[in-house]
Amino acid sequence: MAGATQISGGLSKLKKKHFRVKHQKVKVFRANEPLLSVFMWGVNHTINELSHVNIPVMLLPDDFRAYSKLKIDNHLFNKENMPSHFKVKEYCPLVFRNLRERFSIDDQDYKESMTRSQPILDDSSGKSGAKFYQSFDKLFILKTLTSEEVERMHSFLKHYHPYIVERHGKTLLPQYLGMYRLTVDGVEHYVVSIRNVFSNHLTTHKKFDLKGSTVDREASDKEKEKDLPTYKDNDFVKEKTKIYIGDEAKSKLIETLNADVDFLTRLHLMDYSLLLGVHDCARAEQENKENAEKEEEDDNHDEDDDSESGSGAEGRGTGTERLWGWTGVTTPPESPPGILLRDSSLQYEDTIIPELDIYAIPCSENAPNKEIYFLAIIDVLTHYGVRKQAAKAAKTVKYGANVDGISTCDPDQYGRRFIEFLSKAIE
Repeated sequence: MAGATQISGGLSKLKKKHFRVKHQKVKVFRANEPLLSVFMWGVNHTINELSHVNIPVMLLPDDFRAYSKLKIDNHLFNKENMPSHFKVKEYCPLVFRNLRERFSIDDQDYKESMTRSQPILDDSSGKSGAKFYQSFDKLFILKTLTSEEVERMHSFLKHYHPYIVERHGKTLLPQYLGMYRLTVDGVEHYVVSIRNVFSNHLTTHKKFDLKGSTVDREASDKEKEKDLPTYKDNDFVKEKTKIYIGDEAKSKLIETLNADVDFLTRLHLMDYSLLLGVHDCARAEQENKENAEKEEEDDNHDEDDDSESGSGAEGRGTGTERLWGWTGVTTPPESPPGILLRDSSLQYEDTIIPELDIYAIPCSENAPNKEIYFLAIIDVLTHYGVRKQAAKAAKTVKYGANVDGISTCDPDQYGRRFIEFLSKAIE
């Protein structure tokens, strides 16, 4: 196997490192498509390389333009799973490593999540045609990008990182953890990794994508046929759905939402959404009971079948206490602090695990139903440029100038309407 490493910008120290031939003890990255095998190989390699780089006291402008690039020709090991020629490019490695650290994600944990088993394709592809994958432990999401979106990410990153530092990680914005270009069979693919908004051990029973817009904002019949449809603003309003979290939690949540929306507005960004997941505790209890009965039946058939619990890893997340300051939400005794829950089949009686469920908010005591909510702002890279202004003009002609519910509007108006809609939705 021959390889050549090229380094640009803030990773010049890596030039001293020689590419070492991997021996048979290396991981075998098995995936059902070459792109995923290359991704797993790439994350394994880039995280290992970063472990040899000294952590800088502060990031420099060059670090936001830096990249590490590796080209592999005649890859002989693991030929049945890996293409023999591929390239892996990681954008802004030191910036993303710093972000992972600020989001309390250990690099070795990140590598384990991305490489132990292949990411699984998710069916929640959006209008953009982007593909989504979940890491095998459901802790992270991979999203494919266009080359234009990669450029936008570069522009966004230099504002996003200082904002994350300023907010001490207290934000509902996506937690961006890495960005890569993977070249397989001469075709370039771009992916970004993000922390999963939803829990890897608490079932999401209902899902909404909310923009504060009421024009053309309802789930299609085709969408409703899915196991977990993504409902929208009109569905939310028609069902009279509310987010019951109480005054104190609402105050903290609105403060964070205001800060995030103000940040996006300053960058002239719009068209973002609040992704809301609802975990129904009563329904989960019934599902857990049914699963337990089924498992008991299965155990009677096979007494020797030992289920493997997921591997543990330390240093994952500071959790919901840091993000929201909740009290009374504790890690169950079966899961000591800092231990990573990788087996999504393990259930902890509807308990929020703060290290993992960082977007979780429990319902208030007087809520009509016992629920746990997961909330985050997503799709934050749309700039209000010529294209969006044209879209607004077209919708204004169609629906009239006085219609306030059109999703396409200038960033200030979009942000105000977004906050107003959510303020009414939260009790």
